[in-house]
Amino acid sequence: MDKMRVFCAECRRDVGYTIHEVSMEGSIRGEKYSYFGKEAHCEECGAEIFRPDIHDDNLKVLYDAFREKNDIVSLEIIRAIPDKYAIGKRPLSLLLGWGEQTFSRYFEGDIPTQQYSKTLQEIYQNPHYFSEILEKNKENLRSTKAYEKSKKAVNTILGFSELEIRKIERTVEYLLEQCEDVTPLALQKALYYIQGFHYAFYGEFPFSEDCEAWVHGPVYREIFEKYRVYRYDPIKKKVPVDFSGFPSTEKAIMDSVVKNVCCYSAKVLEMFTHSETPWLETRGNLPLEAASNKRIQKELIGSYFHAVKEKYQMINPNDIKSYAQAMFEMI
Repeated sequence: MDKMRVFCAECRRDVGYTIHEVSMEGSIRGEKYSYFGKEAHCEECGAEIFRPDIHDDNLKVLYDAFREKNDIVSLEIIRAIPDKYAIGKRPLSLLLGWGEQTFSRYFEGDIPTQQYSKTLQEIYQNPHYFSEILEKNKENLRSTKAYEKSKKAVNTILGFSELEIRKIERTVEYLLEQCEDVTPLALQKALYYIQGFHYAFYGEFPFSEDCEAWVHGPVYREIFEKYRVYRYDPIKKKVPVDFSGFPSTEKAIMDSVVKNVCCYSAKVLEMFTHSETPWLETRGNLPLEAASNKRIQKELIGSYFHAVKEKYQMINPNDIKSYAQAMFEMI
């Protein structure tokens, strides 16, 4: 019994009413579905009374019956995704390569296609899958803040520590501390070689971030944005930082890159990368001066630097020197 009063068309006045559960039938996309809904009836004459909230609830139950029978993701899961991954409805649509309003329509109750339903279900159930999409399609987002906010949320879900999340920033701090007069361009090249040679020696990448094939070589966009104000000038060093948390394997690679790669100028390192497979294959037939934000796949970087290690018969990270010298002699 609901004690609220509503207008009864038969009695022509506000009346009390009762709510009953009844068997109903509705059609969606040409197919009929049976479900249990609710009706409100006047306490005085027994006529059915229209209540917008009950009507909306009945529609939801009908849609839920359709979703269940056709294995379509539930509305509750759809509405939980933006909060789970700290991303807005429109940015999520763009990230997925959909129309800007597509996810918003699903959020409001529209029924997604089977294909889109599977994507949404997988995103909700598998944070690793969402993280992969976020990295792969981050250029679809209109602001780096949207990416950073969602990246932080998914990393928290995956249980990454703050050190793991910001490892690339700690590596930057180490390079600024150890190298002399590091420009933004030189910094990007050092990060790229650390990423590649670490994989060659230890079979894993130290950074989760991807680099992009820009005109002047591989670039980690987030780091570029942070230090772009320096343009062609050396980056000012910060106060000394404790680097004892780095594993010995990572430090060995970083120290060798500092010693054997950072000794060359930024423009020389740019020429190195312009003759290497990952940058060349990613840019394809683009003119040399054409802007590009194409992501250099980690697989390309890994396979290339593994081949370099084999070709130059590298035994330990100090042998990176032989590759750097050979590249310098070829330019």
